[in-house]
This record gives sequence, structure tokens and C-alpha cells, in this order.
Amino acid sequence: MQDRPTATELLGAVRSFLEREVVPAFEGRRRFHALVAANVLAVVERELAGEERQLLGEWRRLAALLGVRGDEPVRLELLRDGVRALDAELTRRLREGDADEGPFGEGVRRHLRATVVEKLRVANPRHLGEP
Repeated sequence: MQDRPTATELLGAVRSFLEREVVPAFEGRRRFHALVAANVLAVVERELAGEERQLLGEWRRLAALLGVRGDEPVRLELLRDGVRALDAELTRRLREGDADEGPFGEGVRRHLRATVVEKLRVANPRHLGEP
């Protein structure tokens, strides 16, 4: 782990510089591109800040939905791999029609709604009415 400033702090500093100094100095196409760059940095900041929490929530929902037993992954890379594996299993079951109706289908829809909300919190929280 690196000392301060952290990666998130560095991203925030660059984003802030773009928003306060660069964007106001430009017009037209350059202003638009500076705004896009600032937005990209904001997305990366949010993703870094909440990735582990979001993945853990998704892993827990998928594990419960699919009846997976065992300990949740303890390292971030293992958590990423675990979510990918559970997603693949869910995809297989969806293709087989297991979620077309009934309690499993209802559980899938709840999981998908929660996952989309988490992803929107990273990609564009304003769609959720959040700052």
C-alpha cells in the first residue's frame, strides 16, 4: 500500500483541477472534452472507493440466490473472480429458463435491481437522484 496521497486522493485532485481551472477556461469542444475527462475521473474515484463493498454485496446476493455455501472471498481479486463465477452460473440458469417464473425468478429480479442501483451509484449517481 502506498502512503498518502492515495490513488483516490490523486484522482480527486486532478478532477478538482479540471473542474475549477480547466473547464472554465475553455469553450465549445475543448470544454466538453474537459468535462468528460472530469466525469471519467469521478467515475473511477467512486469505483475505487466502493468496489470491495459493492462486490461483496453482489457476491452475497448471488451466493444466497444460487444456494452457494462457504466463506466469502477475503481478497479483492478472489472476490472479483468469485462474482464472475457466480455470474456465469446465474447466466447458465437464466439460459435454461430457471428464472422465467417462481421464487427463483423473483430473487433474480431483486438481485438485478440491486446490482443496477449499485452500478448507477458508480457510473452516474444523478440518475438515482443522488449528488
